[in-house]
Amino acid sequence: MITELGHFALILAFLIAIAQSVIPLVGAHKRWPGWMSFAEPAAQAQFFFVAFSFGALMWGFITSDFSLNLVTLNSHSAKPMLYKIAGTWGNHEGSMLLWVLIVALFGAVAALFGEALPPTLRARVLAVQASIGVAFYSFILFTSNPFLRLAVPPMDGQDLNPLLQDPGLAFHPPFLYLGYVGLSMAFSFAVGALIEGRVDAAWGRWVRPWTLAAWVFLTIGIGLGSWWAYYELGWGGFWFWDPVENASFMPWLLSAALLHSAIVVEKREALKSWTILLAILAFGFSLIGTFIVRSGLLTSVHAFANDPERGIFILIIIAAFTGGALTLFAARAQSMEAKGVFGLVSRETGLVVNNILLAVSCFVVFFGTLWPVVAEMAFDRKLSVGPPFFNMAFTPFMVALGIALPVGAMLPWKRGKLVRTFWQLRYVFGLALALMILAFVLQTGRSALGPVGLFLGSWMVFGAFADLWMRSGKSGRLQRLLRLPRADWGKAVAHSGLGITMFAIAGLTAWEAEDIRVAYMDEPFEVGAYTLVLRDVGRERGPNYFSTKATVDVSRNGQAVATLHPEKRDYPVARMPTTEAAIEYQFLRDIYVVIGDPQNDGGWTMRTYIKPLANWIWGGCLLMAFGGLLSLSDRRFRVAAGARRSAMKGVPAE
Repeated sequence: MITELGHFALILAFLIAIAQSVIPLVGAHKRWPGWMSFAEPAAQAQFFFVAFSFGALMWGFITSDFSLNLVTLNSHSAKPMLYKIAGTWGNHEGSMLLWVLIVALFGAVAALFGEALPPTLRARVLAVQASIGVAFYSFILFTSNPFLRLAVPPMDGQDLNPLLQDPGLAFHPPFLYLGYVGLSMAFSFAVGALIEGRVDAAWGRWVRPWTLAAWVFLTIGIGLGSWWAYYELGWGGFWFWDPVENASFMPWLLSAALLHSAIVVEKREALKSWTILLAILAFGFSLIGTFIVRSGLLTSVHAFANDPERGIFILIIIAAFTGGALTLFAARAQSMEAKGVFGLVSRETGLVVNNILLAVSCFVVFFGTLWPVVAEMAFDRKLSVGPPFFNMAFTPFMVALGIALPVGAMLPWKRGKLVRTFWQLRYVFGLALALMILAFVLQTGRSALGPVGLFLGSWMVFGAFADLWMRSGKSGRLQRLLRLPRADWGKAVAHSGLGITMFAIAGLTAWEAEDIRVAYMDEPFEVGAYTLVLRDVGRERGPNYFSTKATVDVSRNGQAVATLHPEKRDYPVARMPTTEAAIEYQFLRDIYVVIGDPQNDGGWTMRTYIKPLANWIWGGCLLMAFGGLLSLSDRRFRVAAGARRSAMKGVPAE
């Protein structure tokens, strides 16, 4: 019964979304207040019904209702409860239901807190947001219905993909979708403004919180996915330039560019056309990521790889929304004339450089991801574009971005002087250079990547806080620092997080130690500065798997460091093995051990890595996300606060 109610609720949400996408648009065109105001209750009702539908599907997974085809294919009665819940979105149909739930959520939040928006713009934004929902409701109901029943339910299910049965990946998709779909609000604001025919500083102030929220969620989602790949796949890496990894990374780059471009619109009423274009492209790349994951076009370790017919449906959605928005953009280009004029050396120029580097980086990743498909279709040649291409083509743009960030952040608006800004950063540059030279001296026979990464990271971290120091004035600096807006602190923390992540990636790549061998019981071997001994390998039984677990002692200079237990798990229902790496986490390095297959002579294959600064990668991601949240909490970013201040200005003094 709950399943049928969930299905009916989804259909009702679909019908409400259709009405919401039409009635407010007509009302805004005719200036009919009643029709425009229809958008708010419709957005909230739509969210209520789709939330009920999603809850009904989740209840089916929690109760192991194997009369539901989706539950049968992606769950099992012996599976732990966390993974039963995560199974709701650990498949194509359920994840698309999560997608439309988040579309409706953002629409409902915009309706609830968008009172300060002009009525016509609010109606148009909510109508465009609803039209996105209409497209995906259609996709779900006509091609990917999650509520299909089985005439003869089985006794038990086929289990969830064992790779997905992990806490990191249980939370990774919701955060990633909050980022993906969050960019739909920036898109809706862009299209709404194009229909309205007006883009001004107020529009830039309204669109920034939505873009910032989407970017924060994307940062957390990508960080969780990277961490999961590091410890779960057993390959020892944090990023493999996998097509699905790239699918999330491309919108992250464009949303970062959009966030900085919107600042120029808000502060100087410049770069209007470019900002609108970025809003369209950022959401367009989110849709492209959805296509890559679900069309089966590209092979990935964590793609849904569904049939091409569904991929064609998504291509139609991409063409309709991205193509339609770009057509509208071309028609309205003249209405977005920039008002602010700025010099060649200014903060505006710094933000333009930031945008160019981020956008070009995105298109480099896009080219490398899709080129094998293009080559096979156009030239009948099978090509593989792997990490060497991405590392070589992508890295220079990120290095340039890291060098430019501290300088661009400290340049004044409208007109500045490079010499003065460099002089303000002279101590930061000297300290970063000294650290690089020290790293060169301490390392022997290694590449320059690590020291250069240290220079870049320290330049960005110390540069960010030098900016705060300069903003605090010359007297009473501590008090002024504490009173600086949260947005300023958020910017410094986010830029520092990026610098730390860049340094950690460079340091890990340059200073990692790797060992692959056949290990024998009680025979020690050396990896870097550590001694490892394989003590035991035994069989154990888990909740829904069988495990081959090893015991490995790790010591350094005769002192015990850790006892690690790498595993190989076999999931009999899913008929799939997984590798569970054993990791000894420390602040400056990780010891990473993977057990392989038994050998005929009694040994076991083992892979061991000493990974310096590994945790700094995700620590930097957390700092970036925390910086975004700090900025988001700044009251200047809340439209309602701005509306209250405007209202107070209009009240006469008593």
